[in-house]
Amino acid sequence: MRLTEAARPQAIAMWDFSWLERRWPGAGYEDWDLALAGLRERGYDLVRIDAYPHLVSAGGERVWSLPPRWTQQSWGAQSPIDVQVLPGLVQFVAAAARHGIGVALSTWFRTDRDEVRMLLRTPAELAKAWTDTLDVVAAAGLLEHVTYVDLCNEFPLAAWAPFLYGTDVGPGLPRSHPRIEAWMRESIEIVRAAYPDLDYTYSFAGRYGPTDAPDVRTFDLLEPHVWMASASDFNKDIDYNFELFDPRGYDNLVRLGRRTYEADPEHYDGPLFEQIDWLAQWSRTTGKPLVTTECWSIIDYKDWPGLDWDWVMELNERALTRASATGRWVALATSNFCGPQFVGMWREVDYHRRLTGLIHDGPLDVELGDGDRVGT
Repeated sequence: MRLTEAARPQAIAMWDFSWLERRWPGAGYEDWDLALAGLRERGYDLVRIDAYPHLVSAGGERVWSLPPRWTQQSWGAQSPIDVQVLPGLVQFVAAAARHGIGVALSTWFRTDRDEVRMLLRTPAELAKAWTDTLDVVAAAGLLEHVTYVDLCNEFPLAAWAPFLYGTDVGPGLPRSHPRIEAWMRESIEIVRAAYPDLDYTYSFAGRYGPTDAPDVRTFDLLEPHVWMASASDFNKDIDYNFELFDPRGYDNLVRLGRRTYEADPEHYDGPLFEQIDWLAQWSRTTGKPLVTTECWSIIDYKDWPGLDWDWVMELNERALTRASATGRWVALATSNFCGPQFVGMWREVDYHRRLTGLIHDGPLDVELGDGDRVGT
């Protein structure tokens, strides 16, 4: 089912590259059927994963050596790991289908020892990586279970699209920069020519507004990631700087995070709600439905001494309720922590079921749910 044909809002989770990299005992994804059954039990319809298209295109059945993206987060592995994308990708999509869960294919363009991702020098080369990947899924007879394709996570941030800049350090260009708009347009057009019956997008992150609203006419849907911590100055106020390998950031989060937020929640909620409202209006203006898979409260969090989940969960629910009420989101996540490695969140089954029920019962604008393709 393509997402733009959904008859009601869908509940979606993000399993990024964790689905493949966290398969050691106790890591949460060593048994895909068990993890997917748990996702379904909690009311989710879809899951967004990293398809590693650059590695599939360069040799999906090869064993690739990946350094850790970080040591301080619970997404992926925190030490070097060897992975084999194929046949794992096909096996995972098939397992999801058995549990009635659709799969959104995305990519974080994980680095490997050979830095294959840096070979994507043009939109056509990125598009080829994706068509090669979709060829594999199609050959397995599983394309109907792909709900949409996000050609790059949080484009054009250097962290996830380093081939644009020759480095993965730095903020990158604005979304509306002519080079970025051309890259998105050309790559989507090439992949769509090969697979016209899928929905395509590039996901975004950061702050949103009219000064950086790109041309999205080739998109079928919009995937903005939005959090209180990105909409406001929360991270600056607690001196959290996305430290990848240094525990200092989490030390500050433990010491100041909850205390700072609860001292003035309206101060931090306000910018988040303004962003949600602006995104809903952007959806109306462009005629594109929204999907959000990384959201609402804090960007980085984990099971850790001094980090409680209750305040994070409460803000997630308030923001989700506001977004759902707009009728512009065809798919919504409850947070970016709805995976089995986040034990403190995952074990709250009733919470997940209540929020996925809220998503399912939410309004959906007629033009997004009447079965017509929105992206044309």
